[in-house]
Amino acid sequence: MRTHNDVFVEASPEACLVGASDVERWPEILPHYRAVEFTRRDGEGSGRVLMKAFRDFGVLPYPIWWESEMETDPSALTVRYEHVRGITRGMDVEWRLTPERNGTHIEIVHEWAGPPWPLIGTFAARRVIGPHFVHVVAARTLEGVKRAVESARSST
Repeated sequence: MRTHNDVFVEASPEACLVGASDVERWPEILPHYRAVEFTRRDGEGSGRVLMKAFRDFGVLPYPIWWESEMETDPSALTVRYEHVRGITRGMDVEWRLTPERNGTHIEIVHEWAGPPWPLIGTFAARRVIGPHFVHVVAARTLEGVKRAVESARSST
């Protein structure tokens, strides 16, 4: 399974990297995140992080969670995650920030073989988890980070 989300943000790559990597602040700026906490910190924007969010189905919020090894690389303008706990264990995620005229292009790519469920694991990843959970939550996350970064930029 591979999902791809992207957005253009009218802000510098540095400001976008702060928005992308300051995950403990996400519950304040992203209404679908219920909690984010580092269970181990290895430096600024790096360590093991537990994330809890909601995937809304109409009026019914479905709680989801995962734990990841997170690494922020300011020189490469990337934030990488390897999911180590939760249903998406083994998923690799990369946020890529590319400077462009008047702003930054942010992409999130998720790659995953799927859960280790006999017969249906790959199907579940490609047909349900990827498009209906991962892609949807990533799209909301990108839009929320974009709003927060652009709002902070316009208020300075």
